[in-house]
Amino acid sequence: MNPIAETLAAVELGQPVQFRNLAVYPLIAPSERDPGYVLLDDALARKLARVTEVSEAGSVPELLFFNDGDEDILLLDGEELVGAKQNRILNVSILVGGKQQVAVPVSCVEQGRWAWRSRQFDSAGRSLFARARAKKMRRVSESVRRTGMYDSNQGEIWHDVHEKLSALNVRSATASMGDAYEERAANIEEYVQALKPSERQVGAVFAVDGKVAGLDLLDSAAAFRKLLQKLVCSYAMDAIETPAEARPPVEEVVRQFLEDMKAAALQRFRAVGKGEQLRLENETLAGGALYAQDHVVHLCAFQVEKDRDARRWRRQ
Repeated sequence: MNPIAETLAAVELGQPVQFRNLAVYPLIAPSERDPGYVLLDDALARKLARVTEVSEAGSVPELLFFNDGDEDILLLDGEELVGAKQNRILNVSILVGGKQQVAVPVSCVEQGRWAWRSRQFDSAGRSLFARARAKKMRRVSESVRRTGMYDSNQGEIWHDVHEKLSALNVRSATASMGDAYEERAANIEEYVQALKPSERQVGAVFAVDGKVAGLDLLDSAAAFRKLLQKLVCSYAMDAIETPAEARPPVEEVVRQFLEDMKAAALQRFRAVGKGEQLRLENETLAGGALYAQDHVVHLCAFQVEKDRDARRWRRQ
């Protein structure tokens, strides 16, 4: 059994919680465990870490992350960093060891700015919206298979941000994803307040407009509780485009999504920072997992449009 299948087999699917057109199916662990790391927001708030441009000139697809403390720090796929020369999101989940410096692969979500706003980045407390995360997941997998680099399709991400701003009728002088979140903060907060974690919940399957959209799962309920707000915001940013209440998918559909993840073609790559990256895909699914210290630390996967070249997804 592969690590992703083992991880999913160990959790129980709970009853869905719904607000308007966003449903959350909890994934429940058999017991609690403490995370062996500090989360990005906590690390920056406690000044255990710094994030900067790679140089005075900067480089759009890469930043420098400094772990100045002794504990590991977990950076999550899609998390946004703001400041410096332009706002970026993380292309992949990364575990950075104590006293380590790592070049982290990122994508820009603020096309219209390339000018210093601060010398270091801050956490935005949010993530790339789920629809764009799904596309990015597939593109990053394509990149690492082809080149060994965790690069996105930057033009596609800029296009997705422009589409989101347009769909929500938000004006942004710098084409910034953050402006969309800030303009619709009150709407998104309603989803956050309504969708709270269950006891021993380590993950969730999210459904928008009655269709499964994606999954995020952590190795610790304590870590998931801290990250759930970011994740709900990510899916709520898509849900607010069509806020009319929709029935959640039946349980069999959600279970089939989990079974598809277990059966998807799986490839292993050297991770940025500690551990390995596990990438899983089939015609309609794209996902990735950070595997370190003999277990899956973070797993995320999304429903994506069917790829025309089915031959790509043959088992490796």
